[in-house]
Amino acid sequence: MRLTQGLRTVAALEAAKGLVVLLTGFGLFALVHQDVQHFAETLVRHAHLNPASHTPRIFLEYAGKLDDARLLQLAAAALAYSGVRMIEAYGLWFDHAWGEGFAAASGAVYLPFELRELYHRPGWLAAGLLALNLAVVAFMVYSLRRRIAAGRSG
Repeated sequence: MRLTQGLRTVAALEAAKGLVVLLTGFGLFALVHQDVQHFAETLVRHAHLNPASHTPRIFLEYAGKLDDARLLQLAAAALAYSGVRMIEAYGLWFDHAWGEGFAAASGAVYLPFELRELYHRPGWLAAGLLALNLAVVAFMVYSLRRRIAAGRSG
């Protein structure tokens, strides 16, 4: 029972990530045929950020380079990523072995990038994200191994 709760917790986390990215994709799609530069400047002002400081300046420069084709590409990528997260969540929620394998593999893909980030910019956030992802991957491998040992498929 506790294993099922863990799988459903990870499924909910993956579904939430998928939903956030899906909403982001819709937001990008809504910016097609709009003045993205003006929108970015308004957003920076609304957040009371200094447009001359490093991060807002990069954000504004990037926004100025976005055209409709690039916005559509980013929105499509967000839709694809969201779909992957939702498929993973479905597989975990309904206790499918392929969902566990998929979750372990998709989580493991990020580990080299998270290790690199921790090496180049050590900090609590990088360490925490790495630890969380390692825990999820380890849990998925553990769950899958238990399933195989018990002779269950699905």
